[in-house]
Amino acid sequence: MAEISKRPFVNHLRSDPTSFVLQLKAGRVKRSGAGVSFWFRPSTAALAEVPLDDREQALMFQARTADFQMVSVQATVTYRVSDPAIAATRIDFGIHPRTGQWNARPLERLGGLLTELAQQPALEYLAGISLAEALAHGIGPVRQRVAEQLADDERLVERGLSVTDVRVVAIRAEADLERALQTPTREQVQQEADRATFERRAVAVENERAIAENELQNQIALARREEELVVQRGQNERKRASEQAEADKIATTARAERQGLIAKADADRTRELGEADATAETAKFAAYGDIGQDKVLALALRELAANVPPITHLSITPELFGPLLDRLGDGQESVAE
Repeated sequence: MAEISKRPFVNHLRSDPTSFVLQLKAGRVKRSGAGVSFWFRPSTAALAEVPLDDREQALMFQARTADFQMVSVQATVTYRVSDPAIAATRIDFGIHPRTGQWNARPLERLGGLLTELAQQPALEYLAGISLAEALAHGIGPVRQRVAEQLADDERLVERGLSVTDVRVVAIRAEADLERALQTPTREQVQQEADRATFERRAVAVENERAIAENELQNQIALARREEELVVQRGQNERKRASEQAEADKIATTARAERQGLIAKADADRTRELGEADATAETAKFAAYGDIGQDKVLALALRELAANVPPITHLSITPELFGPLLDRLGDGQESVAE
């Protein structure tokens, strides 16, 4: 809004660059322009301020489709005052010379006009299509119809207005009807989700079966290899036992042969010793054959004395010396002769 400073008898007005200010005096235009600043007399000046910036008008209205269903249309129209001099003559943009406030509500009038002009093509288009088509594909066509209508509307041109953009935000049905329309899609999506879940479970079960089968095959292979290992171990044990038995047999045979050789050698040595002893004894006995009986007896007593244990008591009886004395007597007689 324009800023007005009060002074005695005169006021000062300063406007923004986005505001077009028009000063009339005695029914004639004295000053006009955007962003102007001037002094004026409040008692004789008529002022108007027209905004030049883009404005947005939100639209919300109800429409009926071809199948008698109500839908809500939410849109936004962007407009601007393209000819502020004409707009100031067709719409009341006058401001109070002391406060700078609009005397009326021009923007509300413009919003109402734009709402009425935008509703008409939207209502006509939605009345010719079904609810499902309006909800699915209605936003683009409604925006195009409204934009074409507002761009060529003579009433806007006569008021110095131009529409720069039209946006249709949403076309929605009543909440209960919208939920009912969403139900088939939700059911289909749920079915697809269930089918995907079942397929995933089936794949999981198949994978588990394959894993179990692989584990079983591995166990079978391990059992077969274990069996082969047991058989091989048995063969190795039998071979080891056979070789050990053969080795023991060879060792036993060698030991027996060695013992036989030893025994034979011992026998031969014993035989030779016996033969030598027998020869020596024979020689001894042959030598004793030429010796008298008394000498042999003396040698026997000497040999006996050398091999008997120590004698602590000796008992001499007459029977022991009787024959000896007789022999001694016989010897003396033979000497005397």
